[in-house]
Amino acid sequence: MQSLPAILDARLRAVTGVDPEMRPATKPQFGHYQSNVALRLAKAEGRPPREVAAGIVERLDVADLCEPLEIAGPGFLNFRLRSDVLAGSVTELLEDTAGGLNKVNHPQRVVIDYSAPNVAKQMHVGHLRTTIIGDCFNRVLSALGHEVIPQNHIGDWGTQFGMLIEEVLDEKLDVPTLDLTAADALYKRAAARFREDEEFATRARSRVALFQGGDEESLTIWRQLVDISKPAFNEAYRRLGVLLTDDDLAGESTYNDDLPVLVKELEESGVAVVDNGALCVFVEGFEAPLIVRKSDGGYGYATTDLAAIRRRVRDLKADRIIYVTDLRQGGHFAQVFAAARKAGFLPEHVVAQHVGYGMVLGPDGRPFKTRDGSAATLESLLDAAEEIAAPNIALAAIKYADLSNGLQKDYTFDPERMVQTTGDTGPYLQYAHARVSQILRKAQAEGIGYGAVTVLEDPVEQQLALQLSRFGEVVDEVAQQLTPHKLCGYLYELAGQLASFYEACPVLKSESDVRASRLALCAATKQVLALGLRMLGMDAPERM
Repeated sequence: MQSLPAILDARLRAVTGVDPEMRPATKPQFGHYQSNVALRLAKAEGRPPREVAAGIVERLDVADLCEPLEIAGPGFLNFRLRSDVLAGSVTELLEDTAGGLNKVNHPQRVVIDYSAPNVAKQMHVGHLRTTIIGDCFNRVLSALGHEVIPQNHIGDWGTQFGMLIEEVLDEKLDVPTLDLTAADALYKRAAARFREDEEFATRARSRVALFQGGDEESLTIWRQLVDISKPAFNEAYRRLGVLLTDDDLAGESTYNDDLPVLVKELEESGVAVVDNGALCVFVEGFEAPLIVRKSDGGYGYATTDLAAIRRRVRDLKADRIIYVTDLRQGGHFAQVFAAARKAGFLPEHVVAQHVGYGMVLGPDGRPFKTRDGSAATLESLLDAAEEIAAPNIALAAIKYADLSNGLQKDYTFDPERMVQTTGDTGPYLQYAHARVSQILRKAQAEGIGYGAVTVLEDPVEQQLALQLSRFGEVVDEVAQQLTPHKLCGYLYELAGQLASFYEACPVLKSESDVRASRLALCAATKQVLALGLRMLGMDAPERM
């Protein structure tokens, strides 16, 4: 459903030939929307702004949507939507959102690469953001009808397994008896020995060649480490309330057989050339080349990332690929995308995007650490929030804190503030949903029904209806620009306008048509809040 402001925008754009920059009116007496397009055109044409505005009003046909247009001050155009049109738009929204969102006309296949924990290591604070953000993108795009293919690119291959396997053999460990906490401790012991014991480091490096060459003893230990890691990952996903499952695993190991084939293609096509013993792809605009085969014959992250793009386009038929990782990896992915374009792995019609996120900070304003200075585990962060609030409230608090600012910004992990049901928090949105649910329950208990929104006489009612009418365009913008903070901001404003509506407009104590209309307005608000919360990965409680 196209929003009313979007329709006005399109008509005004057709008349003026420029972006009308429609904005919500600053005060109710100025109507619902304003545009300064006449002032901008007047400056370019050298004519009085009010004269230009009068010409626009004469040519612009919006009588089916608006009351007669007003020219204010030096030449602003004021638009006041007809109350029957506004009421009709909310009724349409109520009907349209009853079963979810309207689907896009041209759905895409969208691959989203997110979460990516490492085998034999506990998920930590860094995995919190990628998992929450990627899950939000998954939910928003799926809600609009796109086919989303999550790809959990776990770290299940590479040089670290040389030291892990060697440590297991030295300690004569029975790996299947370990849990992930014990495996994480094993990893730390192996890493410490690798740094401090040159003889062990030499054996670990030799073990990598054995392991990657297919040594069965090494591969058995590797499989065991993977097998004890996956249940712990899944438990974290359960607690986080995200959609990832084992079916979405596409770890580094799955591309291992592709790497020599890919490198051969790059070399034979001339896209990659040997430089100082390494096979490199030189990409315009980057100082250093992308190394796809090291001088010792090994492969790095760049090679695996190219193989992943190649498979996601060739086999998964992706129209759009989204990577959700630390902001600091932006340069790496820009170069990988450029190299993939040069090699023909990433055709121009396929969109590739890297969404970088900032750090999670502690109350001291520094990157969040545990007391011993190590990275905080994801489990400990969830525990901290759940000590203060119920799990569904704690989770909403964490997710909203993560998503409500621009993703590239750092944010402070402060459970005491995050779980408040007042202010700009996830629980505040949940409380708004629970409160409007209570009104509708009371109406049902008293046998009071509702149908369409028919009466919007109070300005506060109109402002709530206006906010509801913007829902579709906000979701579309989030899907296109990958900006979940705009959905958070929209829902926060909606909850605030709902609170103002409660104070100014009695619902159950109103009479006949007004009461039925206000109940329908409440029902539309409840549906939009519930849909919005679900797209953010949060619970929409009926009671709080």
